[in-house]
Amino acid sequence: MSEVIAVMNQKGGCGKTTTVVNTATSLAVMGKSVLVVDMDPQANATTSFGIDKTKIENTIYDAIIGDINVKKATIPTFIKNLFIIPSNISLSGAGMELSKRENYHIILKETLKDVVPLFDYIFIDLPPSLGVITVNALVASDSVLIPIQAEYYALEGVADLINTIKLVEKRLRSPTPIKGILLTLFDRRTRLSKDVYKELKNYFGGTDLLFKTIIPRNIRLAEAPSFGKPCLIYDPDSTGTKAYLKLAKEILKRDGEEL
Repeated sequence: MSEVIAVMNQKGGCGKTTTVVNTATSLAVMGKSVLVVDMDPQANATTSFGIDKTKIENTIYDAIIGDINVKKATIPTFIKNLFIIPSNISLSGAGMELSKRENYHIILKETLKDVVPLFDYIFIDLPPSLGVITVNALVASDSVLIPIQAEYYALEGVADLINTIKLVEKRLRSPTPIKGILLTLFDRRTRLSKDVYKELKNYFGGTDLLFKTIIPRNIRLAEAPSFGKPCLIYDPDSTGTKAYLKLAKEILKRDGEEL
């Protein structure tokens, strides 16, 4: 059974792309077939797998505007079981184009329908905004994963995001449950990180929304994209790698798999 997971937060710098790239890689090395859909015009997920975004012939943009079938834009990465639908700057105008079309909110869902059955997990990496692209991703997804950086105002931001998700559910009648909330960029040496974690636990403690896994602030996680590699490949023994492997196992456990 396939699951499409949108990884989103309207705030930048919270580790969305890092989470997509490294969770997808972790699940792939565990034997799952995984697809990454890069819906950000900056194409950071694309370049994180060593793909030159300036030389791509077919992207998610070409698929959503209907120029090609999405299978033509789906390419393998150098990691076994892991594929990507890449992006580039051409996607920057897609929101405006889609908003002019009838039933604009289901275009991404319709675009992906031919590839969804081919994978166990599909991760959609989104830009830090709540525009047409994000609405399309919510409608196309089975669940939402929300990374939150360990800083003040994080809770305020996630509350706004949850309200947006509920609004889309109500207006478009497209329920998208929250897969989990992930604390990122956590520095155990600082009181700030500990305070934010305590706030999150108080806020979501009575639910299963908060992942037990915490992603640390880790230099190897930050370095890996510049080498065109997920951290698991760049430095298998780093604390960042171990954290994302732990997250992947937690996701599988939540999905009822025995590990």
